[in-house]
Amino acid sequence: MGIRRLHRAWPAVPVVLVLLASTGCENTASARPKPTAVRSAPVARMCAEPAAGPAKAPAGAVTVDPAVAGDLAAKTRSSPPHTTFWLRPGRHRLEPNRYAQVIPKEGDSYLGAPGAVLDGRRTNQYAFGGTARNVTIRYLTVQGFVAPQNEGVVNHDSADGWVIEHSTIRNNSGAGLMAGDRQQVRASCLRGNGQYGMNAYKATGRISGLVVEGNEIVGNNKDDWERRRPGCGCTGGVKFWAVDGADVRGNWVHDNRGAGLWADTDNNDFRIEGNVLEANDGAALIYETSYNAVIRNNTIRRNNWVEGRRYADRGDSFPFATVYLSESGGEPRIRARTGKIEIYRNVLENNWSGITLWENADRFCNSPANTSSGDCTLLVKNTKRCAQPAIATAPLYADCRWRTQRVDIHNNRFVLDKSVVDCTVKCDRMAVLANYGTYPDWSPYQGERVAEAITLEQHNRWHDNVYVGPWKFIAHDPSRILDYGQWQGMPYQQDAGSTFRAPDGD
Repeated sequence: MGIRRLHRAWPAVPVVLVLLASTGCENTASARPKPTAVRSAPVARMCAEPAAGPAKAPAGAVTVDPAVAGDLAAKTRSSPPHTTFWLRPGRHRLEPNRYAQVIPKEGDSYLGAPGAVLDGRRTNQYAFGGTARNVTIRYLTVQGFVAPQNEGVVNHDSADGWVIEHSTIRNNSGAGLMAGDRQQVRASCLRGNGQYGMNAYKATGRISGLVVEGNEIVGNNKDDWERRRPGCGCTGGVKFWAVDGADVRGNWVHDNRGAGLWADTDNNDFRIEGNVLEANDGAALIYETSYNAVIRNNTIRRNNWVEGRRYADRGDSFPFATVYLSESGGEPRIRARTGKIEIYRNVLENNWSGITLWENADRFCNSPANTSSGDCTLLVKNTKRCAQPAIATAPLYADCRWRTQRVDIHNNRFVLDKSVVDCTVKCDRMAVLANYGTYPDWSPYQGERVAEAITLEQHNRWHDNVYVGPWKFIAHDPSRILDYGQWQGMPYQQDAGSTFRAPDGD
């Protein structure tokens, strides 16, 4: 995974309510444990049950013939902006040139008839590119394109305002989708793509107003890029870079190689809610060097079995978790719908470990241990380099750290049955910790300063949760493994109002 080590370079291119109450076999530090209402998220089955497009061409639409190679691209070139194209049933092809692609004009719409497929035949790199705004793609299957690493097949150039709905984007190399400003991806199947289902990255600036809703995102990173380039941090069901405002809701994100959802570097103002995140090889969710998020009403189950076990088998003591916050926290000085990271009303069941809050003491702006980018983005806006020692300008005055702070974890249900996970140790952790600062020699964050801060001073709180199973807790550093009594006691005082009990039948 590589996510607690050095940061990677940026890409080269651009409802059922369950009431949880106390039972006779619980242990609790509160005389009045609070019931916890947890919403079980529905599953978005978009790949096995795709919606069908119009069987006839809408009035005024241009009909595209699958028997004519390149017909879609040619008719797009010859038509004015705001044209609707209807693709007949069948397998549509582009010209047999690796760079052949459809270049929409502003406001163009592409509708697939039942059975309409745009097939790159492992020859063409891109399906839809260019910079036209407000393009719509509906009811279309896009497959067999061979985009290079870090590049995408649909919306290759991250144009703004695109809407992708009721579509299937499968079995492509690179990313199935790129994202632009105000992009909406709804009720679609992103399946079996070589690197990402979607890579939300824009080379020319930030992305805002991104909506990812009701999709099935499954089996991506088929080409196993973390193995091919260890530590690249270049995979995930969906990867987000520098997205300022995103709603990720109602998706089924499952069976991806690596992480399910990964927000990495300079993201802000996310709402991640009502998703089912399950059976991903790595973490269900990573939120890294980013700010301000609400993570609620998600069902998170059977994640991190592959990567968590791999690190445990190596003897690694780090608590690799299913929800992993790395140098990320609430920051009221950055405009968002919340000034903290709030994680609540989620069900986490039989994952490899739970939630880890981590802050690397040696990772800060202009430190050699931070290799994220040439500048420090939101952290030191308007400043190319953080001075030595650290000095920053607005909005984070006199501070060059990405702080894991103001994280509020409450009213969740954490369930662990080790016989289901098939583990004996290191799969049962909840953690808030940092390393001992050592690098570089001029660092103002050496020693235990950061570990003390993240554990005791930065307003990171667990409370009013329900734990079922043999949970352990880590505070300060990997060597401090606590039982629930120590976790609730001084000096940590975590999980006030929470309940702890053995699995049913124990």
